[in-house]
Amino acid sequence: MHSDKAIITCAITGVLTDPGQHPVPVTPEELAREARRACDAGASVVHLHFRRQEPGKGHLPSWDPQLARDCVQALRAACPGLIINQSTGVVGPDCQGPIDCLRATRPEMAACNAGSLNYLKVRSDGAWAWPPTLFDNPPAKVKEFIDAMAETGTLPEFECFDLGIVRCVQMYRQTGMYQGLPEYNFVFGVASGMPADPDLLPILLRLKIPQAPWQATLIGRAEIWPLHQRVAEVGGHLRSGLEDTFYLPDGSKVASNGPLIEQLAQCARAAGREVASVSEARAMLGLAAALA
Repeated sequence: MHSDKAIITCAITGVLTDPGQHPVPVTPEELAREARRACDAGASVVHLHFRRQEPGKGHLPSWDPQLARDCVQALRAACPGLIINQSTGVVGPDCQGPIDCLRATRPEMAACNAGSLNYLKVRSDGAWAWPPTLFDNPPAKVKEFIDAMAETGTLPEFECFDLGIVRCVQMYRQTGMYQGLPEYNFVFGVASGMPADPDLLPILLRLKIPQAPWQATLIGRAEIWPLHQRVAEVGGHLRSGLEDTFYLPDGSKVASNGPLIEQLAQCARAAGREVASVSEARAMLGLAAALA
């Protein structure tokens, strides 16, 4: 059992989920409303993707720096002190869009995808769910993001989709690409990445740098919740939201981020841990206090 507090992150909207089919927020006002629900339920961090704002385009990503500013300002107004964790994921070598957004908003944290993954999924009829894609994150691209985040005062959150990627993070530190204690995000449930299997946790914890903070992202349906509980029990921080799932442990579907975050808070308390406040989360992650 761990007595340390659990930081809860809400992955508020995701990258491609279609707002025409699912209740995901797209506009700055919708994002702010959902962030408030998440904060009220216990989240101190919001992981944020930006979406195109034109009618019928809300399922597509945007790297418009002014939109990024508008979204972040709306979230900060709705939830004073909130920790913003910005997405940076792009396919291909051109990182300029996400870097422009980092410079525009200077978020406290941002995702730093730490290695490449064949991004695959097969339908029940044996056809590809989408064209097979390489989510390419070679070391030169990772370094570009690390350097940009150093410039903007942003803590990288190293996204690890597989065991080998966890090992790469240590190499980035050994070679001086990254200084300091890395913050890991173990991503479970991508069909071609790590399965949502609690038996992987002891291996991951052996492979990460000792004392480094970590959280788990679990993508799936009701089956992910036993792993969330196990993460809480072994000292990890917790993340959920409409980017990752629409389903509670009983299989019921949610219409907002609030119930998912409430469920994570229950996982933490069932493991004997309290939920970190925003100021506590900032201290635990080594972030500056929020500006008044």
